Amino acid sequence: MATITTVVPNGRNTTEDPWYRIHWFRGMINDVKRRAPYYWSDFTDAWDYRVVPATVYMYFANILPGLAFSLDMYEKTGGSYGVNECLLASVLGSMVFSLLAAQPLCIVGVTGPITVFNYTVYNIITPRGTPYFEFMCWICLWSMIMHALLAISNASNHVKWVTRFSCDIFGFYVAFIYLQKGIQILEVQYRGGDASAYLSIAISLLVLIVGYLAGILGESTMFNHTTRVFLKDYGTPLAVIFFSGFQYMGKMKSIELEKLPIGKAFTTTPGREWFVRFWEIETGDIFLAIPFAVLLTVLFYFDHNVSSLIAQGTEFPLKKPAGFHWDIFLLGITTGVCGLFGLPAPNGLIPQAPFHTASLCVTRKVADENEENKGKVETVVDHVVEQRVSNLLQGLLTLGTMTGPLLRVLEHVPQAVMAGLFFVMGLEALVGNGMTLKLLFLAKDKGLTAVSHPLRKIDIKAVWWFVVIELIGFGSTFAITQTIAAVGFPVFIFALIPIRVLLMPKWFKPEELGALDEATASPFTLESCGGTWGTYENSTVVSSAHTLNPNDDIMERGAMSLGQEKDAIEEAGSSRKRGSN
Repeated sequence: MATITTVVPNGRNTTEDPWYRIHWFRGMINDVKRRAPYYWSDFTDAWDYRVVPATVYMYFANILPGLAFSLDMYEKTGGSYGVNECLLASVLGSMVFSLLAAQPLCIVGVTGPITVFNYTVYNIITPRGTPYFEFMCWICLWSMIMHALLAISNASNHVKWVTRFSCDIFGFYVAFIYLQKGIQILEVQYRGGDASAYLSIAISLLVLIVGYLAGILGESTMFNHTTRVFLKDYGTPLAVIFFSGFQYMGKMKSIELEKLPIGKAFTTTPGREWFVRFWEIETGDIFLAIPFAVLLTVLFYFDHNVSSLIAQGTEFPLKKPAGFHWDIFLLGITTGVCGLFGLPAPNGLIPQAPFHTASLCVTRKVADENEENKGKVETVVDHVVEQRVSNLLQGLLTLGTMTGPLLRVLEHVPQAVMAGLFFVMGLEALVGNGMTLKLLFLAKDKGLTAVSHPLRKIDIKAVWWFVVIELIGFGSTFAITQTIAAVGFPVFIFALIPIRVLLMPKWFKPEELGALDEATASPFTLESCGGTWGTYENSTVVSSAHTLNPNDDIMERGAMSLGQEKDAIEEAGSSRKRGSN
């Protein structure tokens, strides 16, 4: 096993096994201590206009994909899950994480991966005669225990090894899941005849065009500032609302479109009791649920932490500390509760979580300091409105959607609109993904690429091989989810971390990895996990644990190279030694 050189707070370097001396509960306690002083400001700082569009956008971006996933599970689990189950799961996640989490910017809800997991388990165990909800309950209860063990043993310290490499592959996978689900929804529309299918395709494409175009115009130089901000903030929600009623115009109202299967307010879709009688199951099936629980725990450990990392990425100048250990503990609690009530377990959402942070960014205009763009003005993020209220409000809006009148409204939303929203979110996630940007770099005429571009400073073959490895990782993960073995896809996803940490430093030079990959979040955000890591001389992995003042200039910290960070930590250690002497 590779050794790790750890720089501990007192400046003393030790070379030790990664699992040496586990301080039980330390991570959770430190997370709470770091975040608690900011708890009141998490509400007072919400007195900002950016909270309004962030709440509206997150409500639509969370609820409609969740409803579409509920439709997917309804079709593939014999009607076991429906709208109310997915809505209540999203409400539970948003309430718990907005009020109690150390990372309230991370949006929690029903995801594509958990949808795949749930109906794959259904396909495996129902032919055996095993009751589905009771079995899923035991999976969630075992997983809750495993989440607690991960939290108290500080297992989230390993999140610092998750770089953009792993995040980009997983984000690319989730984006394709969204696009795939949109296509699958449109395939179902042929049950209503060709006219229904063609109109559904047209509506979904119109939602895509209008929603995506609104985002482009919001980032452009067209129109005045107020109009651009309005288009960026409300373009997609308004497109969803307009095209929900579009089918009732003119001759189109004679065409019947597929809608959501809606139940009564606050009732389960199959008409069962809310509380699952988990004790009414064979003893052997209780223990059979353990390996499934391991897979679910691996999925949530990776998925939720990656969602939190991307939502607190280096592009966002955050000033409030993160807390990965405490949030994994909370995720275990919500998973167990969902099992008891027969709900799909929620966890961190991609791409909604980073979209949430982006919607809370306050920007300003500055002169471009690049010599090639001299005289031009660029938009930079000045600060992020870090608070809990937007997450809380979108959860309360989702709870209100479970009432009778709003369920009746949802009953008239065509499935084609949801397919269009899937296309919008999937395409937006792809455009900003690191894999996509590297593919565009390889396809672009190098003469039109800025000389200062980081990838132009390394061998082009290294870029090709790095992208090929990413595509293999994505392809393997996506392929297995199309088979009955989909329940094991969390293992493929989790394997990305050791591949990046142990193998890729052997295949690429340090300067190549420096240009091709980077830490997902800043050292300040990763302080909860012991700091960042990077490859230095002698290929030694260095973990940096140090305290940063949240009032410091985050932009400067984000620009600090890993080598500079190592020097700064060693200098701080020397200063402490001199002070103690």
